[in-house]
Amino acid sequence: MDGLTAFGLFAVSAMLLCYALEDRSPWFVLLFAAACALGSAYGFLQGAWPFGVVEAIWSLVALRRWLHARTP
Repeated sequence: MDGLTAFGLFAVSAMLLCYALEDRSPWFVLLFAAACALGSAYGFLQGAWPFGVVEAIWSLVALRRWLHARTP
């Protein structure tokens, strides 16, 4: 497994884990946004720009959800 593939595996695994734990704390929503940004970077680095664009959008959506979740 090369470094780029390992990076992609880490990004997608982090997305899955954070998504599963989102109900426990708003911080997992923020971590999900960061993992989506890593997934986006992976998509662009491997040349799959549509995947990179969609993951960047997911990252922005998750950031917005985090902003709303952290306010009482």
